[in-house]
Amino acid sequence: MLSERELDRYKRQILLFGEEGQEKLKKAKIFVAGAGGLGSPISIYLAVAGVGTLTVVDMDVVELTNLNRQILHYDRDIGKKKTASAAEKLREINPDITVKVIDTTIDKTNVARLVGSSSGIVDAMDNFPTRYLLNETAVHKKIPLFHGAIRGLYGQATTIIPDVTPCLQCIFPKAPPKEVFPVVGVTPGLIGMIQATEVIKYLIHDGRLLTGRLLIWDGLESHAEEICVERDPKCPVCGGSHSPAKKSETIPVKIPARKKK
Repeated sequence: MLSERELDRYKRQILLFGEEGQEKLKKAKIFVAGAGGLGSPISIYLAVAGVGTLTVVDMDVVELTNLNRQILHYDRDIGKKKTASAAEKLREINPDITVKVIDTTIDKTNVARLVGSSSGIVDAMDNFPTRYLLNETAVHKKIPLFHGAIRGLYGQATTIIPDVTPCLQCIFPKAPPKEVFPVVGVTPGLIGMIQATEVIKYLIHDGRLLTGRLLIWDGLESHAEEICVERDPKCPVCGGSHSPAKKSETIPVKIPARKKK
């Protein structure tokens, strides 16, 4: 049940999806992999929306070069662990939720344990090897993976539902070369908010998800387009675990009937 404080805090969004939807957010546990450029806006907006438990994992310390885009961290945080900085801000932003932070590197020996009983995984990483581990874990646990990536003024996002949509390995069979890529803060801000929106829609079962579609954002042209993606029956991660689907398939979220107040 929502407290009187929560009913007041979330009053404006309860107008959109009702108390039932807000209670679904409160019960949810979301795993955010990364507290950097993407992880900052994602965790901030999930926190203010009232997602009940946020688990944020990172192992870096805040550096001056982070501050053009990683909005969870301030100048005073330079030299501090990103997890400590993130926990401080998120708990101040919304003291009515549970914020868990884990200072570690995600690898194949710990990823399943770190994700635990989470309702979904948010990919806020900057490298594909870790993304592939998150993808494998999502497929194994049969929970959604909300993918986002950026470079410069370009970004992309998609939502992966195991046994229903292509997995990340289907869409990107090979990782791009490792690089220190350029980035301006508005790009992870925009892509991160798209990812956070996908998480909220998934949790409240409302709207149409970015399933079967890869959204591409071109900030130079202020233009977005979608690419339909298909499953790879020979995918080493999810091949054979789902039924055939058409290339243009997208998966809408069913909108439940709402009780009249």
